[in-house]
Formats: sequence, C-alpha cells, structure tokens
Amino acid sequence: MKISTKGRYGLTIMMELAAKFGEGPTSLKSIAERNQLSEHYLEQLVAPLRNAGLVKSIRGAYGGYILSKEPESITSGDIIRILEGPISPVDFTEEDDPAKRQLWLRIRDSIAEVLDSTTLADLISFEDEGKPDSYMFYI
Repeated sequence: MKISTKGRYGLTIMMELAAKFGEGPTSLKSIAERNQLSEHYLEQLVAPLRNAGLVKSIRGAYGGYILSKEPESITSGDIIRILEGPISPVDFTEEDDPAKRQLWLRIRDSIAEVLDSTTLADLISFEDEGKPDSYMFYI
C-alpha cells in the first residue's frame, strides 16, 4: 500500500491544526507557505476532512480551520481512510489462494493497527531520540 500525496498532505494539514489547537483558526495559506505546498491543493483536501467532521471552517478576515475534536481523539487512520479510502494492500478476489489471502489480511490489519493507534497528539509530540545528531569523522 502506498499513501499518495492526498494522504500525506492531508496529514500535514491536520498536524498543523493540531499544533495550533485551542489557539484559534489557522489559514490554509499559512500551512501552504510553511510546508511549501499548493494552497489550491490543500483546499481540495480539506473539503472531505470538513465533510467528515474532523475540521470546522471559520469565516472572516481572521478565519481558517480548526480541529473539531481534540488531537488525542483523531487518529492518522481516520485521516487516511477519509482521503485514501479503505486500507488494503491488494484487491481481494475469490480466486486467491487461501494462504495468500490470509497474508494480505494480516498485512492490512497490521497497517490499520499502526494507523489507528497513532493520534495527532502522538505525531505533533514526536521526538526522534534514536537518530544520531551527526556523524563525526576523525583522521
């Protein structure tokens, strides 16, 4: 399964809104500028998120978007399913060998478990502790 730009940029929008949760609306223009993305494309992505009830739009000069729920209650799985559709590594057919079918189901369930157990709060508070700061070479 490959997550398209729809899913990746949608997750970016939601993480930006989660980081500003409780501070008022955030404009798509500011999100687009901060992440070097097309504002027009973000407008297309935010519509299904709004229709699904994950974000609310605020009109006016200081308007923008806010999360409709706390970042702890929105999972990355919620966002990916809205923008990408069902999570499935392959299309299942009746002809599939039962062993292969079981493999695809296990892969699907593993992906879903990771997405559904990762909230926006987890994503915005992530710290990469295992990453080395830099390599030091001595001669």
